[in-house]
Amino acid sequence: DARGAILGLTRGSTSAQIVRAGLESVAYSCADLLGAMAADGVDLATMKVDGGMSRNDWLMHFLAGIINMPVERPAITETTAFGAAALAGIGARLYDGLGDIARIWKREAHFAPDMDDAVRTALLDGWRSALARVRTR
Repeated sequence: DARGAILGLTRGSTSAQIVRAGLESVAYSCADLLGAMAADGVDLATMKVDGGMSRNDWLMHFLAGIINMPVERPAITETTAFGAAALAGIGARLYDGLGDIARIWKREAHFAPDMDDAVRTALLDGWRSALARVRTR
C-alpha cells in the first residue's frame, strides 16, 4: 500500500522543491476533503486554520488559492492548548460558557484566494493524476 510518493524527481531536484511539494500536498488534501464535504451538502464560506503549519504564510496563501476560499488564521494558533485552558476556565467558573470563549477568538491574518481558475484546475488535475498513479487499490 502506497503511503506517499514524490513523483518527478530528477538529479536536479532540490530540497526546497521537495519541501514545497510536501506543503502543496497539504493544500491539495484539504481541497479533496472540502470537495467531499461539499458533496455531503456542507457549504463553507471561509476556512479557519490552526496549528503550527498555519504560521506559514506561503502555505496559507497557496491553500486559499487551491480551495478558492478565504483562509483565516487566529491570533492563538495552538488551539488545542487554548481549548483545554478555556474548558478549565469554564470549569473554574472564570467564564460563563462557550459564548465567552468564542468572543476571545481574534483573527490574526486573512488570506484571500487570487489563483487563476485555469492554474488551479491544472494543479488539481496534476494532483489527482499523481494520486491515481500511486494508489494500489
